[in-house]
Amino acid sequence: MKNRNVIILLLLLFFSTNPLSANTIKELAKEYKLHPGTKATIQWERIFSSKRHLERYKLTDISPDTREELKTYLVEHAADSEQPILPGL
Repeated sequence: MKNRNVIILLLLLFFSTNPLSANTIKELAKEYKLHPGTKATIQWERIFSSKRHLERYKLTDISPDTREELKTYLVEHAADSEQPILPGL
């Protein structure tokens, strides 16, 4: 019974955690010098849909899942979003 509870707890912990936290995504954006408020939503969408732009920003180095999380973060805080994050603020 005790082993079963430990296994359930570990499974819950494993499935409830996000592989990359919001802070990690923020740090990744800073590392690649991507500031959410510098572009509008459509501009971020364009960057992440173009292989040329991905190469320009060196985003081909990261996994597709991480890239998608980064895109989500940038779009959610874009200049024209409800919660923009502007550089220097």
